[in-house]
Amino acid sequence: MTRIALTGTPGTGKTTVSELVAERTGVDVVHLNDAIREADLFDERDAERDSLVADLDAVEAWLDEHEDRVAGESDAETLVESHLSHLLDADQVIVLRCRPDVLKPRLRERGESEASVAENAESEALDVILAEAVERHGEGDVWEIDTTDRTPDAVADDVVAAMEGEVESRVGIVDFIDYL
Repeated sequence: MTRIALTGTPGTGKTTVSELVAERTGVDVVHLNDAIREADLFDERDAERDSLVADLDAVEAWLDEHEDRVAGESDAETLVESHLSHLLDADQVIVLRCRPDVLKPRLRERGESEASVAENAESEALDVILAEAVERHGEGDVWEIDTTDRTPDAVADDVVAAMEGEVESRVGIVDFIDYL
């Protein structure tokens, strides 16, 4: 079974794009944040950030069990969608990116606190998730896709192309440092 991590800062389009990719390819999609909450795969609650602190070892074990349950074919794929998915074992990592000035209103519309909006915009400007993905998986297994001012369908096309090996791995194509 192939595991693909679809990751990125909150608000970059992961959930929407993952559903479009599933419709087109039939890939098994795991919305990891939901699984963490529903299966109690967390160590504690971060009251300041109003979030859960995931137990990554428990998450990895849960994913392995999930993949064993759904694996009907040797070439089956699981797309793991979350801002944490790049921290887990994966055969391929796709990082969705979005310019911070576009990301901020998206997060506000979702009801995020101003502190969360600022923290996520800064994280995006500093390439935090991309850097973590490259450090853990290497440049050859990471694809970076800019979602800024693009439709979810266009982004899903790029994700499918990356999954199917139609485009080479690419990192460092986005630079948002000027938004700090």
